[in-house]
Amino acid sequence: MGILSWIIFGLIAGIIAKWIMPGDNSSGIVMTVILGIIGAVVGGYISTFFGMGKVDGFNLGSFVIAIIGALVVLFIYHKVSD
Repeated sequence: MGILSWIIFGLIAGIIAKWIMPGDNSSGIVMTVILGIIGAVVGGYISTFFGMGKVDGFNLGSFVIAIIGALVVLFIYHKVSD
């Protein structure tokens, strides 16, 4: 995937993760994109480690993995920033 695809993919994954995760999610659009991209990478590493798949394009499985990774990153971000 190209860089623009990763940004759009990260934005969507970050928005969904922020919508799912309770609490104060008042960060801006740039932080949402960063959260989603990092989440996609983290989710890809976690799912590959456990043999469940990888983030390999715009498909439902990749979105689920990216959202789970973004939730993990968002949880850690909230714990560190408090």
